[in-house]
Amino acid sequence: MSSLATTGFVVFILLLFIGIYLSLFGLPGTVIIFLDVLFYAFFTGFEQVGWKVLLFLLVFAIIAEAIDFWAGSTDAHKPPLNSKSVWGTALGAVTGMLILTPVLWGLGVWGGFFLGGLVGLLLMEWLRQSRLKIPHQATRGAFFAMMGIKAVKGVFALIMIFVSLSNIY
Repeated sequence: MSSLATTGFVVFILLLFIGIYLSLFGLPGTVIIFLDVLFYAFFTGFEQVGWKVLLFLLVFAIIAEAIDFWAGSTDAHKPPLNSKSVWGTALGAVTGMLILTPVLWGLGVWGGFFLGGLVGLLLMEWLRQSRLKIPHQATRGAFFAMMGIKAVKGVFALIMIFVSLSNIY
């Protein structure tokens, strides 16, 4: 494998991680994952990732983003995007990855990154909520709805990554 191909593959993997990370914040991470796999397929001549897989990933990305869009119209809590939540989520993601990788190997890398990031985000938001006066705090139902929505979108992102990587390897 040439150094250019190696660099391209590293960028491909990093964009998959970025897709999961962005999904935690309600940003279109599944779209990033789909576009990343589409570009990978294009540059490799669609040898490892075919049109059926790409169609599957596109449908999953649309469903995940539709769920996220629908959740925005409900009473689910929307945590603000600030530097503390970004760093807390990043720290949680790396910690989760380090904890689960020795136990689950490849699944632990991706699942640990997502679960750790989710725990980090929820912990940072819980700490932020605890400093607010009661009338300004999110209700428990809204907080749990936020957790559920982020978990569902993250599971969609993980499924997309597993399908992609299982076709590549």
